[in-house]
Amino acid sequence: MLMPYIRAFAVGGLLCLIGQVLIDYTRLTPARILTSYVVAGVILGALGLYEPFAAWAGAGATVPLTGFGNAIAKGIREAVGEKGLLGIFSGGFTASSAGLGAAVIAGLAVSLLCRPKDKDQ
Repeated sequence: MLMPYIRAFAVGGLLCLIGQVLIDYTRLTPARILTSYVVAGVILGALGLYEPFAAWAGAGATVPLTGFGNAIAKGIREAVGEKGLLGIFSGGFTASSAGLGAAVIAGLAVSLLCRPKDKDQ
């Protein structure tokens, strides 16, 4: 009963560790690392490798950015099957619309509640 939580924690922690090592020991910017995580999720999802990994790792694989990339790839794959090549343009948005909507609403709420300041103040 406890093992799925341990796997999720370990996998999520490992993904964070890899990101931190990339920040500390390479010249990659955080934005490029985040983008690389999404692209890695898309590629692994397109190859069919991410789904079995996510089934084993649980939330440790579905919550990070690699899971977002996998959701985009899965949505595109399903939309192409239903709509043909036009599904390439809509499938990723359809599959990830809930996450994107939540991010936009949360960002709006935080921007209304907090008062941003310059770093030097």
